[in-house]
Amino acid sequence: MSDRWKRNLLVFLGGQTVSSLGSMVVGYAVMWHLTVETGSAAVLTLSVAAGMLPQAVVSVFGGVWADRHSRKLLIIGADSAIAVATLVLALLMLSGVGDLWMIFVAMAVRSALAGIQGPAVNAMLPQIVPAEHLMRVNGAQQTIQSGMMLFAPAVAAAVYASTGIVAVFFIDVVTAAAGVLLLLLVPVARMVRSTEPVSYFGDLLAGVRYVKGNASVRWVMGLVAVVMFMAGAPAHLTPLMITRSFGEEVWMLSVNELFWSVGMVVGGAMMAVFGPRVKRRVRLMVAASVGVGVLVIGLGVSTDFWVFSVAGLVICVLFQTLLVPAATVLQEQVEESMRGRVFGFYGIVMSVSMPVSMIVFGPLADRFAVESVMVLAGVLLLGCLIGMLALGSARRSLATVDAAAA
Repeated sequence: MSDRWKRNLLVFLGGQTVSSLGSMVVGYAVMWHLTVETGSAAVLTLSVAAGMLPQAVVSVFGGVWADRHSRKLLIIGADSAIAVATLVLALLMLSGVGDLWMIFVAMAVRSALAGIQGPAVNAMLPQIVPAEHLMRVNGAQQTIQSGMMLFAPAVAAAVYASTGIVAVFFIDVVTAAAGVLLLLLVPVARMVRSTEPVSYFGDLLAGVRYVKGNASVRWVMGLVAVVMFMAGAPAHLTPLMITRSFGEEVWMLSVNELFWSVGMVVGGAMMAVFGPRVKRRVRLMVAASVGVGVLVIGLGVSTDFWVFSVAGLVICVLFQTLLVPAATVLQEQVEESMRGRVFGFYGIVMSVSMPVSMIVFGPLADRFAVESVMVLAGVLLLGCLIGMLALGSARRSLATVDAAAA
């Protein structure tokens, strides 16, 4: 593969960045719009469910499609359909029709289409990026995504405040179209399957059997699931702890969000620069997981706001130190014809872990001190890691991952 891959990668990442920015802007604007119009926590909960659950369900099927069809065309089709769904909603609201159920349906459709797009994007990257550069590219991609989390709210606030929600929808249509046009310029080699395709559900079952039978893949995904589940609630409960323990000043909440976002950017950048030098990736992932557990406990025992904020920043750096190598390992070690299905299951792990974490730990924060809930989550995370690594099968399987990368 010549250096032409760099040009293709820049075009691909440019298109995905523009498209993702539009989607993030819509997400923030819709949340604020529903808050202003209804002031209902139940409505916001429904909007979160509509925006996340369809993606978690569809990603399994999206993974199968990514292994049966052109991944490039799937991404183009999903982006185009998202643009159409958003355009229809914008035109309806422009004509004066703007019932809440329409917004929920549009968010659900967008989420479902993201469930098709996500596995295809992750599975396609190794088709355009040489294996030795995957860690760097994944780190760069995570840095860009995290950076947009800092930029998107400002764009959403400026557009929504000055022109309203409909203008935000039109911006998303334009960014999705730009992403599609840029992707059309990227040549992608035809995928070669090692076996003849069977029925759709046969492919789905084959993916389940592959994950079940591949201990290394199973344990890598299990490690990510444990960390994201145990640390998900503490990440979302930090604003509550700030208001209860440090003060209700808005600047404190803003600093907290800023530190967590900056941590994600720094972590992604570090993996892009230094990640390719790491050969023992599982050891790095395990060390990062242990660090997250210790620092989540640290959040619960912090008595100083700035120590609390810095701990949050470092947790986000460690998140990236776990997630970037995990995605890279799956891209490198899963055979091409199975990659879409594996990333479909991985998408479920990423989509479901944090919401379920909030369902489990969130109510506890209303009955007990937030600090106690955070300490509990951190202790449980460390306990789960110790229990996992105490299993000989887990140690052998994870060691196989490191041996393959060395």
